Amino acid sequence: MSEMIKEHLDNPKANEGFKKTKIGLIPDDWDVVSLGNIGKIISGLTYSPNDINENGILVLRSSNVQNRQLEFNDNVYVNVDEDDFNPVIENDILICVRNGSRSLIGKNTLINKESEGYAFGAFMTVYRSKLNKFLFHLFDTDIYNKEVHRNLGATINSINGSDLKKFIMPLPPENERLKIASILSDWDEAIENTQTLIEKLQLRKKGLMQQLLTGKTRLAGFNEEWKEYKFGDVTTKFSKRNKELINARVYSVTNDRGFILQTEMFEREVAGDDLTGYKIIKKNEFAYNPARVNVGSIALFKDEIGIISSLYVCFKTNEKLLNDYLINLLETDELKHRINRYGEGGVRIYLWYYLFEAIKIKLPSVVEQKAILEILDAADQEIEHQQNYLKQLQAQKKGLMQQLLTGKIRVLNNVKLFYILIQIFHHLLIFF
Repeated sequence: MSEMIKEHLDNPKANEGFKKTKIGLIPDDWDVVSLGNIGKIISGLTYSPNDINENGILVLRSSNVQNRQLEFNDNVYVNVDEDDFNPVIENDILICVRNGSRSLIGKNTLINKESEGYAFGAFMTVYRSKLNKFLFHLFDTDIYNKEVHRNLGATINSINGSDLKKFIMPLPPENERLKIASILSDWDEAIENTQTLIEKLQLRKKGLMQQLLTGKTRLAGFNEEWKEYKFGDVTTKFSKRNKELINARVYSVTNDRGFILQTEMFEREVAGDDLTGYKIIKKNEFAYNPARVNVGSIALFKDEIGIISSLYVCFKTNEKLLNDYLINLLETDELKHRINRYGEGGVRIYLWYYLFEAIKIKLPSVVEQKAILEILDAADQEIEHQQNYLKQLQAQKKGLMQQLLTGKIRVLNNVKLFYILIQIFHHLLIFF
């Protein structure tokens, strides 16, 4: 599909009808405008910790903007009179203009009808314009990102309102602008539908796990009673120190990505020069952080060999428990609850191996474990298939966006382009 678009662009006369501007080549009939000339900047609400109250108004902050969408997993509510803040309205673009992390400056989202009336914090800004449905797509391009970085400077982690007003953007004629926005919105809809499907598949898999891994639902042909074990009956703790200074990479265990290289996790080498105190871990062995196992910091090592901090607890399963079965079992609410209950400590809960090995579980035979895994693996493959498809859609939209929003391909009276787009969406319809 991307090849079709590329073929369309491979035209020796592609640059005819373009003019040079501060943002590069754009079509002769397009304009370059500043945000201040086509819209207005609205400042956010300043509040103190004393103003925070669960019965107050929701204040949108940087944490509420994730992947250009609003999320409400980390909310703050503030007591404030209606006349003392500017509520967001539909089609406002909410922008992060100040943050401790430079990489988050400029991230944005489009306010929908359901989110009207919320306040937004002082580290955020609202851009309000009649052209926002079009501009929102531009705010996801290199054109916008260059404006953000140009105004950040060398040390400043913020963008003030006067700078934001000076951001310059390409502006096609109205009829072309509306068609571009419509095409890209269709892509957004396909992306959103795929994300929704992935969420449904993940919930379905979770339901399967809760039924199959607890024995509440049995597969056909299996009626043998499950046996109760302690983890100590089906796992063995080990500790192999790196006394011979094996030349292996240093890993950490995360709660959402399993084993990852330490340099990837911390963006630098944390381990010192002396690695003799570190532990060796090999393929098909488990490790967990006793201070974070309650949040999921436990994983199966899948590379050939590595070294990990001495703080980790290492163990391996025996012939009664399949590795992949345990991985899925650890995701069930029931086992998570038991891990939390068996841990000890005050502010921070620790689960040392002597506590872990005392946790009781019921297991089917290895044959039934394999049969259950086949069902769960099929569910995982379906999820992975949709996740790969989502990445494909996102890449297609990004490539198409860069072409449409710079005028490299035109949508007006462009029969060939619309034929290309129809072909692509035909593929989408077949997929769903």
